[in-house]
Amino acid sequence: MHELSIALSIVDGALEEAARHGAGQVQAVHLRLGRLSGIDKEALLFSYAIASENTPLAKSRLVIEEVDVVILCPSCRAERSVSSFPLLCCSECGSPGERVVRGNELEITALEVAA
Repeated sequence: MHELSIALSIVDGALEEAARHGAGQVQAVHLRLGRLSGIDKEALLFSYAIASENTPLAKSRLVIEEVDVVILCPSCRAERSVSSFPLLCCSECGSPGERVVRGNELEITALEVAA
């Protein structure tokens, strides 16, 4: 389960950022998680609970924003959502995507801290 090692990294990163800003109790860690990241959301939530035990994040929540896959369509010359997965074809014209614009994310976007 690679989600546990990812959860440990999230906890380390959140603790580091909270300390850098002199933040008190962290109530929530906000995360963007792309559909192509290869990470199972439920497994990550479970792993986060384990990884944050006995740390200042023990009572915090992991808030996950799921990011859909968006491609650059060479035919439409625009960013488009995909019509199928895993083929990554444009939802408007059906052309295969030139490159993935969004959907690979795994990033901490915010911390909620107690005042």
